[in-house]
Amino acid sequence: MMQKPKGFFHQVVGGIIVLVALLSSAWGNQFVVLSPHAQFQPVGLKDVYWTEGFWAERFQLCHKIVLPKMKEALLDPENGASLINFRIAASLEEGGHRGRDWSDGDCYKWLEALARVYAVTADPQLDREMDYWIDLIRRTQEADGYICTQIQLDPTKDRWQRRHHHELYNMGHLMTAAAFHYQATGKKSFLEVAEKLADYLYTVFAPRPKELGHFGWNPSNIMGLVDLYRATGKPRYLELAGIFVDMRGSVPYPRGFVSDPKLWDPHPGDQTQDRVPLRKESYAVGHAVTGPYLYCGAADIVAETGEKLLFDALVRIWHDVVDRKMSISGGIGAHHHTVSIRGDQVHEAFGLPYELPHRNAYNETCANIAHAMWNWRMLRLTGDARFTDVVELVLYNSMLSGMSLDGERFRYTNPLARLHGVERGTHDSLERWRVSRSYCCPPNVARTIAATATLAYGISPNAVWIHLYGSSRLETDLCGGGRLRLIQQTNYPWEGFVKVTLEQVPDGLECVRLRIPGWATESVTRVNGAVLDVPTHPGSYCELRRQWSSGDVIELEFPLKVRLMEANPLVESARGQVAVMRGPLLYCLESCDLDPGVDIRNVALRRNSQWNVRRDSGLPGEMVILETEGLLWPGKPWDRLYRPLEEGSPAPVTIRMIPYFAWNNRGPCEMLVWIPLD
Repeated sequence: MMQKPKGFFHQVVGGIIVLVALLSSAWGNQFVVLSPHAQFQPVGLKDVYWTEGFWAERFQLCHKIVLPKMKEALLDPENGASLINFRIAASLEEGGHRGRDWSDGDCYKWLEALARVYAVTADPQLDREMDYWIDLIRRTQEADGYICTQIQLDPTKDRWQRRHHHELYNMGHLMTAAAFHYQATGKKSFLEVAEKLADYLYTVFAPRPKELGHFGWNPSNIMGLVDLYRATGKPRYLELAGIFVDMRGSVPYPRGFVSDPKLWDPHPGDQTQDRVPLRKESYAVGHAVTGPYLYCGAADIVAETGEKLLFDALVRIWHDVVDRKMSISGGIGAHHHTVSIRGDQVHEAFGLPYELPHRNAYNETCANIAHAMWNWRMLRLTGDARFTDVVELVLYNSMLSGMSLDGERFRYTNPLARLHGVERGTHDSLERWRVSRSYCCPPNVARTIAATATLAYGISPNAVWIHLYGSSRLETDLCGGGRLRLIQQTNYPWEGFVKVTLEQVPDGLECVRLRIPGWATESVTRVNGAVLDVPTHPGSYCELRRQWSSGDVIELEFPLKVRLMEANPLVESARGQVAVMRGPLLYCLESCDLDPGVDIRNVALRRNSQWNVRRDSGLPGEMVILETEGLLWPGKPWDRLYRPLEEGSPAPVTIRMIPYFAWNNRGPCEMLVWIPLD
């Protein structure tokens, strides 16, 4: 008889599982569970695609350049993530395990990106590529369902020996990739591997063995199990996801010397959000990927169960992040190394409130992406546009900055300043790289770019939600209410005009919800040319309710004004400085755009700057740049810690700013996001 897990989750899930399974619906060419406690459902992988413009260009880049170049890196013996491990495990090559402990997970993320791109393109080469590696993964899996090449190929390691061996991280990404592969192809080859693995995990963790109470470092396994549940409708996967959430912080983590090898960890407690049970937590602490991954998994569970305690904790933590610990780029995890509020050593981590450095900002690309993933889930739970604002902020800035403009090289950290002559922190490379000992970020960027179109829309029984703007085509079922087809045309984010044509309208469509970005203070909405007198509050969804007909045209317009942004005075690193934004884009100043001999440290902006907004054909995609006349203060190169203030008056200087996501593409230039204000 199956042993029942303890905790709140088991109390609520029993009555809900049957109901949710009955709510399953044919959606996106695949049988999935509709989340009963979400305000809207995401659209299927095949239901939407970018047609032209900003995200279409990047999706095409992902398809043609990023994914094949990433395969080359994953086959490079110097890289930290290695596909070769599956060939070795399948006895096609000789040798031991290659790369880092989390290598498998990064390969699975690459496969997820392939699946997402295949869903749109039906590229047969991608299908063959996935089949090849999935067959090797299947051959790697052991008879009981276990699969982790860094354990299987290393005779010095045992299963569940050390939580920082990242077994659950790897397994979680396998389950997620398998669920999306099934949605994209209809094939069950990868899904069967994932189910066999999840069934094995259930036998190990459902009984809640005490010796594994702290197990789990980076909890992608929670999201993976919910993805698998949604793909199969099998209740035990949702139940096991809840058990993993219950485990976090369930027993006070030991301090000082630890004799039990299963509990030993060089960075225990807050580093992995394991000092306080999640339902009682109010602060974002520790590693800025493991935290948001945990919050994502918990939000997924709330979407299925409606648990209020868990949701309330997520809201408290979200406010701590967005109100006190988020960079203006949407980046999170400001510190390379620091100490948590409870005295635990942490790295790649959140710091104390308002500790947001510029030059030393860590802001790992994976953390930024996890932040967007978490906010997307909070949006689904609430329908609140403040979460969409964060998703958009990350996508255009601190996610996209992790990849070069040509799609071939990447960054791990995303600082807000680059100044020469000082040491750089861990992973803070001078230039972008093709391979790395820590290769987790590139496949994360690839799968995120591949997923952007599915983030642009949502559907509910009587409404379509438009979250993100970009030229695109959507054709989907309105949650059983008939077939909906629409076309979006826009040159966003460079221009603020959006046109939506409803080509096919189902009888059940009552409302179109248009997101009004938080920065859009002057919006105009029209239907069939007539201006509507409806609320268009910044940071909300504008609800357009009427009797819709095929051929109706919606127009949304908001001026993209250049905004000088200041930080809360408690952010001491930004006192007396401003950042520049236009629409969703953050801008930066690079030294290669200043005259030779001009020290970027001596440049200042005027409070009443007049901006010239123009396209630059010298940059890929003819992106919009900003130009203004600033001030150049006198000052000699620094050779000491302190000196008397330099006498003299400022001279005019031309300041040319580019989108932040485009920095570090023209060699090792110096860079500033925050610039002194006259």
